Amino acid sequence: MCLPCCGLSRPERELANRLAFSRSRLRRGEHLYRIGDSFNSLYAVRNGFFKSVTPLDNGREQVTGFSMPGEVLGLDGIGPERHAFNCIALEDSEVCAIPFGGLQSLAFEIPSLQRHFYKMMSREITRGHGVMLQLGSMNAEERLAMFLLNLSRRFAARGYSESEFNLRMTREEIGSYLSLTLETVSRTFSKLQDERLICVQQKLIRILNKAGLEGVMGRQGN
Repeated sequence: MCLPCCGLSRPERELANRLAFSRSRLRRGEHLYRIGDSFNSLYAVRNGFFKSVTPLDNGREQVTGFSMPGEVLGLDGIGPERHAFNCIALEDSEVCAIPFGGLQSLAFEIPSLQRHFYKMMSREITRGHGVMLQLGSMNAEERLAMFLLNLSRRFAARGYSESEFNLRMTREEIGSYLSLTLETVSRTFSKLQDERLICVQQKLIRILNKAGLEGVMGRQGN
C-alpha cells in the first residue's frame, strides 16, 4: 500500500512487507520536513498535495515544486543526508514514510524493486530540472500553459481526469514557481480563458482545447 510501484511477484511483495512503514497525516500548512532536517526516509504521497520551497536572500520563499498522490518526496536529502527544501502540505494530506536504509537493504533482495526506484528517482529529478530549464526561454503564457499541461499529464497518469481538476495551490504560489508576479498570473489565466482554451471557476480548471493550449507553447514574443 505504501510502495509507489507495481509488478512485484507475490514472494517479492511478502518481502517488501517486512519494511517498517509508518503513515502520517498532516494538516494544511504543516511541514513534512524542513531545510537541514536529517534525511532518514522517503515519503510516498497517498493523499493530498505538497509544495517544496526554499528561502531567498530577501526573506521571501521560492516554490520549487508541487507533489501529488503517487509521487515521492524527500529525494533532495539522499546525497547530503539532510533535506535541502522545506516541504509543506497544501491541504490535509497523508504520506507513507519509507525508511531509506531498509529500502536499500531490501533492494538487494528484490532487483526489480531496485530498478523501479532508480527509474522513479531519475524521473523525478529529470522532471524538476526540465521545468527549470524551460522556464528561462518562455513568456508568461507559455509558462502557464506548460504548468497546466504538466498537471494534466500527471493527473491522467494517476487515473484522474486530464481535462478537469482543482488547483491546490494559490495563484501566488503558481507565480513563485513560474517566476511570475501574482498580477501576471491572474492576467494570463484570464487571457487563456478569453481565448477559450481553458475555463476557470475559482480553483477548478477545465481544459477546453488541449491542442490549442499546446499551441501556446510555440508562440513567439510576449
